[in-house]
Amino acid sequence: MAYSPLGRGFLTGTAKPASEYGENDMRRDDARWQPGNYEKNLEATHQLTELAESKNATVSQLALAWILAQGDDIVPIPGTRSATRVDENVAAVDLDLTAADLARIQEILPTGGFGARYADLALPTWH
Repeated sequence: MAYSPLGRGFLTGTAKPASEYGENDMRRDDARWQPGNYEKNLEATHQLTELAESKNATVSQLALAWILAQGDDIVPIPGTRSATRVDENVAAVDLDLTAADLARIQEILPTGGFGARYADLALPTWH
């Protein structure tokens, strides 16, 4: 399961710098929202948006189509509060990504984003 596949706001255009989130919001301390990483992630989002628009799609649809292109054993689980967004998300299954599209996405985000997805303290310790 691909958890939070729309980047907790980056891919829906609602992300803001870490300092603008409340004390209890995990994005306040997340590396992806910190100065330096935030700006790089925002720029990557702009580039992904351009690619999506060239395919008559939203960047959210592009992200979901990319996940679906990773294999039949991967399922994105985007959250939403809007029926319109559900319809938009479902339409991602009809977006065909070419090898060139996939290569361009890899070029834009070679490691999936700038900054660690989880803080070291949030990762499990295996014994």
